[in-house]
Amino acid sequence: MTETPQHPRNARMLTVEQLRRHVADGLVDTVVLAFTDMQGRLQGKLNHAQFFLDSVLGEGAEGCNYLLAVDTEMNTVGGYSISSWSSGYGDMEFDMDLDTIRLMPHNPGQVMIQCDLTGHDGRPIPMSPRAMLRRQLDRARDMGFRMVTGTELEFCVYDTTYEDAWASNYQRLVPANQYNVDYSVLGSQRVEPLLREIRNAMYAAGMTVESAKGECNLGQHEIAFRYDDGMVTADNHVVYKLASKQIAHQQGKSITFMAKPNEREGSSCHIHMSLRGTDGELVFWDEERRARSATYDRFIAGVLRTMREFALFYAPTINSYKRFAKGSFAPTSVAWGIDNRSCAVRLVGSGAGARMENRVPGGDVNPYLALAAMLASGLHGIEQELELEPMTEGNAYESDAPVVPSTMREARDLLAGSQLARELFGEDVVEHYVHYADVELDAFESAVTDWELRRGFERL
Repeated sequence: MTETPQHPRNARMLTVEQLRRHVADGLVDTVVLAFTDMQGRLQGKLNHAQFFLDSVLGEGAEGCNYLLAVDTEMNTVGGYSISSWSSGYGDMEFDMDLDTIRLMPHNPGQVMIQCDLTGHDGRPIPMSPRAMLRRQLDRARDMGFRMVTGTELEFCVYDTTYEDAWASNYQRLVPANQYNVDYSVLGSQRVEPLLREIRNAMYAAGMTVESAKGECNLGQHEIAFRYDDGMVTADNHVVYKLASKQIAHQQGKSITFMAKPNEREGSSCHIHMSLRGTDGELVFWDEERRARSATYDRFIAGVLRTMREFALFYAPTINSYKRFAKGSFAPTSVAWGIDNRSCAVRLVGSGAGARMENRVPGGDVNPYLALAAMLASGLHGIEQELELEPMTEGNAYESDAPVVPSTMREARDLLAGSQLARELFGEDVVEHYVHYADVELDAFESAVTDWELRRGFERL
């Protein structure tokens, strides 16, 4: 790889030349090359900084392609066309995005660079989450649009280390708050040493941090970041998720982003999205009428029309579907409403702030997949001039609207049978993620759970 002029996303991120100076001055000694896998996790390599500058920057780096064909436990599993024993488990190239060089201040001396994944022929690997999102962003640009979006990621904090949580089989975890601290300043301040460190570290890492607030579940909180272009938001999301866990670990705590870590309220990841013209002009709002534009309505119609078929991209784990319960603030109805939190799609704002909120994703979402699905379906609605169905007023939980899939099995079957998904994402991509669901379902259905043991060990 050859160096090209860099345009950092903001002044707190680094150019290659600034990275060279930091290494020469002894401020940086480690360069992390990271890509996002199917599960939304950052995977990669930690390089000695001088070796990175002397060799990797110009020659590139590789990793085994099974990293896009493993389960959550990192087991290599059969059935993926991209990677297998018959194909020799070959390598893929780490295509460094040098606009993403960021300091990781909670890990002194470390910077991170995020990567795309390509084959040896230089072509993007289509089922790579970053490639899936880039394909839809390119499609939007070709139509004269750019996407701006923000993700609101909730998590639960425990005064239990990850090691102790593992050793106790995740039983008897100690939440950082013992009661509902939704919007409670006192409740947030109880966890403020952790929240403050995360906020400040992420600001130094190049993100625009807005605020922190308590949520409903025990020890549940949210840190908000300003919206940005689609790829920037997704990149920031996965870095923030990793860094939050690392900072919690450094403070003797743990954080989980599970959609439903217990029987109380789940952790959401509401996604706000709007379109702009490529020159920044409004797309979702008609200033003369002071009302939503026809393009906005068609975009919403597209998202709603495909929400059930694309549910696996919004709810990617077995646990995701346990969050969807009536009256839980997680949606069950595929409906839209104006500032209505009982709907799957909530419309908020006006003028430049007019945007849709997708309330289906949980804290376990892979942001690249969810953003790609939302953008692909919304653009489909614009292209096909889909008509927006009537708004749902009142309690959408009690409406007759179609419902969000209630199990991963249902979502898997809907994606497998979706011709539109195959047209928008590609046959190979759909088959890849259908098989991902099959692997997870097989693992879950063969497991003996604590629930079964408690109910059946003695009494049956």
